[in-house]
Amino acid sequence: MQPTSALFRDNVTKALLDTDLQTALSRVDKNFTARRTAAVTAMPEFEALRDDAVRIKDHVLAHLDLYLEKFEEIVRTNGGHVHWAKTPEDARRIVLDLCQAAGARTVTKGKSMIAEEIALNPYLEEHGITPVETDLGEYIIQLADEPPSHIIGPAIHKTKEQVSDLFAEHHRQYGKTQRLIEGVDLVAEAREILRPRYLAADVGITGANFLIAETGSSVIVTNEGNGDLTQQLPSTHIVIASLEKIVPTLEDASTLLRVLARSATGQQMSVYTTFSTGPKRTEDPDGPNAYHVVLLDNGRSALLGSEFQEILRCIRCGACFNHCPVYASIGGHAYGWVYSGPMGAVLTPAMIGIDQAHHLPSATPFCGRCEAVCPMRIPLPKMMRHWREQAFERKLDGVRQRWAIRAWAWLAKRPALYRRMTGLVVRYLAWRGRPLGRMDDLPFARGWTATRDFPAPQGRTFSARWAQSRKAGTP
Repeated sequence: MQPTSALFRDNVTKALLDTDLQTALSRVDKNFTARRTAAVTAMPEFEALRDDAVRIKDHVLAHLDLYLEKFEEIVRTNGGHVHWAKTPEDARRIVLDLCQAAGARTVTKGKSMIAEEIALNPYLEEHGITPVETDLGEYIIQLADEPPSHIIGPAIHKTKEQVSDLFAEHHRQYGKTQRLIEGVDLVAEAREILRPRYLAADVGITGANFLIAETGSSVIVTNEGNGDLTQQLPSTHIVIASLEKIVPTLEDASTLLRVLARSATGQQMSVYTTFSTGPKRTEDPDGPNAYHVVLLDNGRSALLGSEFQEILRCIRCGACFNHCPVYASIGGHAYGWVYSGPMGAVLTPAMIGIDQAHHLPSATPFCGRCEAVCPMRIPLPKMMRHWREQAFERKLDGVRQRWAIRAWAWLAKRPALYRRMTGLVVRYLAWRGRPLGRMDDLPFARGWTATRDFPAPQGRTFSARWAQSRKAGTP
C-alpha cells in the first residue's frame, strides 16, 4: 500500500464530505463502544485483569529474544518451520517461495494486518497466485480494491447499500443476478461463493493474535470460523505475525484473550478461538501437512528500549479507534496507511517515517479516551507528544505553527506573565462574545471558526480559579 499520510489534511476534507462514510461511521458507537462498556461493567475484575495483561506483555518485551527462540525450538520439535523476516520484502519473498514450493495457484487468507502491512496480495497476484480473503469484511474490501479502514472491522466504512452494489457487480459471474438488500442474505451469498474456494485452495495464510512460546502454537480469533477453514483445509498453513505477538504460556494467552474480546467487540470471548500447533500428526484425521510461521520485524525491534516501546503491548483490539472522536469523524482511510486511529498515529510514523506521517500524531484532541480504554494501558497521548517533538525538531511543521509553539513556550516559562496575559485574553474574549455567548470569527483561529462557533469564556481562567480555591482551602 502506497502511504498517503503526507496528504492527511486533504484526506480529512474528503472524508468529512463523504456522506456514505459518515453514515457508516455512525454505527461505531452502537456496535463497539456501547458493547465494550456493557462487557466491562459486567466483569468486576476487569481492571485487575488489565494489570495482569500489562505485566505479561512488559515481561515478554524485556525477554523477547528468549521467548522467540523458545517458540522456534518448540515449533521445530512439533514438525513446523519458523522463518525470520527483517523487512516486508523479506516476508513477501518467504511467503511466495513457500506458496511456489507447494505448487499453489490459489491461497485462502484469514484476516491478517501483517499481510496488509507487507502488501502481500498484490505481490502474490504479480506472481500468478490468486489470494482469496475469507473474512467477510476483508472479502468486501478485496472486491472494492480498498485497504482496511479499521483493525477489526475492515469494511466498517461501507454502507449496506454499497456492499449490495459490490456483490451485485462481482457475483454476477457466479450466476447471481438478484441485488440483495438484507444483511442476512448478503452474508449467505458470500458464504456460498467462498465455501468452494476453501476446498480449492492450495495454501491457507492466516495472521496470529498470539504466539505461545510454551507450546509453539499460533492463536487466531474470529467470529465467522473462516480462520479454522483457512488453516485446516489446504495442505500448507502459513502464519504471518510480528515479533511482539509472542506470549510465554497458555495461561498468559488465556488472560490476554479475556481482555481482547471484551475490549474489541464487547464479547466475553470471540466465537472461534483456534490454536494451531504444527502440521497434522499421523493420528490426526485432518489438518495441513506443512506448518510455517513467518516472523516479521519491520522496525519493531528498534522500538525496544525507546520511548515508543509500550506500543508493542498493543493486542490490536481497536478500542482506541472506537473511542476516538477523530477516528469517528474521518474513518481509517484518511490516516493514509494500514494502521489508523490513535495506535496508528503512534505506529505508522515508526513504520513509514515521521517525515511521511508527521500529521498523524496531531490528529487528536488529547482527551485521553484512547488511553483510558486501552486494555494494555498504552500511554498513546504521551507517545504522540514524543512524535510531535520529533516533528518540531526536524522542522516538519509549518513555519507559523512552529513560531506559535515557540511563542507559547517562551510565555509558559514565565508564570506570572503567563497568568497576566491569559487573564487579559479571557476578559477580551468574554467581552467580545458577550452578545451571543459565542463568536463566529476570531483572528488567528479562523481554522476553527470557519466551520463552527467559538464559545465565549465564562468567568476567570483555570489558573485564577485554582489559586483562589487553594487560598480558600477548598479543592
